[in-house]
Amino acid sequence: MTKPDGLGEVDGLDGVGVWLRQRLPGLVVESGVPGAAVAVSVGDDVVEAAAGVLSTATGVGATVDSLFQIGSITKVVTATLVMQLVDEGRLDLDAPVREVLPEFRIADERAARQITARQLLCHIAGFEGDVFTDTGKGDDALERYLGVLDGVPQLFEPGGMFSYNNAGYCVLGRIVEVVRGEPFDVCARRHLFAPLGMSHTAGDPYEAIVHRTAVGHVERAPGAPLEASAVWALARSNAPAGSMLAMRPRDLLAFARMHLAGGLGPDGGRVLSAESVRAMRQPHVTQPDIDQGAAWGLGWELFDLSGGTVFGHDGNTIGQSAFLRVVPERGVAVAIVTNGGRSRQVYAEVAGRVLGELGGVGLPAPPVPSPTAPAPDAARSDRYVGTYRSSTSETTVSRDAAGRLWLERTPLGVIAELDEAAYRTELVDWRGDTLIPVEPERGVHAPLAFLGDDGQGHALYLHTGRADRRVSR
Repeated sequence: MTKPDGLGEVDGLDGVGVWLRQRLPGLVVESGVPGAAVAVSVGDDVVEAAAGVLSTATGVGATVDSLFQIGSITKVVTATLVMQLVDEGRLDLDAPVREVLPEFRIADERAARQITARQLLCHIAGFEGDVFTDTGKGDDALERYLGVLDGVPQLFEPGGMFSYNNAGYCVLGRIVEVVRGEPFDVCARRHLFAPLGMSHTAGDPYEAIVHRTAVGHVERAPGAPLEASAVWALARSNAPAGSMLAMRPRDLLAFARMHLAGGLGPDGGRVLSAESVRAMRQPHVTQPDIDQGAAWGLGWELFDLSGGTVFGHDGNTIGQSAFLRVVPERGVAVAIVTNGGRSRQVYAEVAGRVLGELGGVGLPAPPVPSPTAPAPDAARSDRYVGTYRSSTSETTVSRDAAGRLWLERTPLGVIAELDEAAYRTELVDWRGDTLIPVEPERGVHAPLAFLGDDGQGHALYLHTGRADRRVSR
């Protein structure tokens, strides 16, 4: 089979490896990404490549053994630890969380009594999810974190809809600690990383420092040059949600291959039951129409793509982004890690090639606004106009004299402290009550949906994957 890009007769996984090593150096430059590493597996066979630098401040080159933070892909690790407890008969997913954590409190006492581990796993518990309070670096960080949730508001009834919830995964991490009687990071190493041979995986900066480790890069203002971040990781209290875990792509694939193998580790030992592996990939909730994935299972995001089903997860932390995609029918997995810049451009080209050539599935084209897309008409615009707030941002949607709709988002709290840039864009029609921004953010036009009703004909939520509640007209 002759390749149009000059790979000649090289085919299959080896051909992808040749292409990766040739293409990745140029791709990171074109994408403004300081450094990236990629691993691809078919069955137990792996090819990998790396390019660029781990930090623009030091110029240290990225290698295939370099550690990058995987951000929220950590949530699937946490979900797997939880499902191990289910396998052992030590946790009932549908029992109230308070049966294990009687101290669990949020602002809505009635909701706190009802919320279950299953609802936390698939992001339908309904309380404010972006709580990044630093409760210290000690082994009691998660225990103390539970104490700061008592004022967190309930956005909707438990089970009412999908809203991505970092805090919920911190609660799940505390469940693992209480049932196991050990700190979360110890549980992860003992019950997952060691059995899977994940030798280049770090649960905190103290472990990461002995490896060749990437630093995130951020824009201090829109369009400004990327700078190496002065902060490497978020607080330990958010570790189960993805604030610290770092690894090389090959180690991330070792975790994915266990799921592909029905829960068996590399030595044939049982790490997770086949029943739990299947349960984690069963759809539990569909997402709003924002083009982010068809559904969510217990930890995994589920994508219904042309040619087959794919599961995976993305991760974003301070200036770093990671992507994991798995095609179960073909035994194919790809892990992509980056440390700044237009990371989705790297993801789109690499994952598009790998999933298409080896997995037989096609990635959809990223959403982009039509040059002729109109602003919503006045009646619909009135439904959308207002201010929406979460603990990490305040978003105002306004209409100008010409009838054009504008979105302005201001970072709040810990996100503002990390010098996250404000964002302003015009919104135009896309699909129904889902609009699309004209100006990209980090190279992406991410659609957003206006959902619900405040009782006066206005949308109650601005949904971007998270449900931000209306706070003013």
